Amino acid sequence: MHQPDTLQAKRVLKLQSLLGLASVVFALPFGVSVTVSVLVGAGSCLVANALFAALVFRGYRAREPARLVMRIYGAEILKIVLILGLFTIAFVTLDDLNLPVLLGAYLAVQVIPTLIAAQTPERTTK
Repeated sequence: MHQPDTLQAKRVLKLQSLLGLASVVFALPFGVSVTVSVLVGAGSCLVANALFAALVFRGYRAREPARLVMRIYGAEILKIVLILGLFTIAFVTLDDLNLPVLLGAYLAVQVIPTLIAAQTPERTTK
């Protein structure tokens, strides 16, 4: 579990959690509709990425590349299905969701932490 890829995935998930929380707090002054939309977008992204990471890095074996590729494809398909399902449930059950805000929050939580993690050097401990 201490492989660099696993540590990088955990780091991205932590950054996504922090950005999602900060986004929700930032949205509070803009009203309930905007705040709920940010919560749904950021939360859907975080839950889907956590599922993806758990499926891909559980029992991770870099020496079996064909199996790893199939695991990644399967996890990505499940991630997409989960996101579409969560968005559908949100739109069916919640009134006044703001689609641009929801998608913006999803995109921000998906992209920004990944870029930050890619730019910051990894800390090594002895």
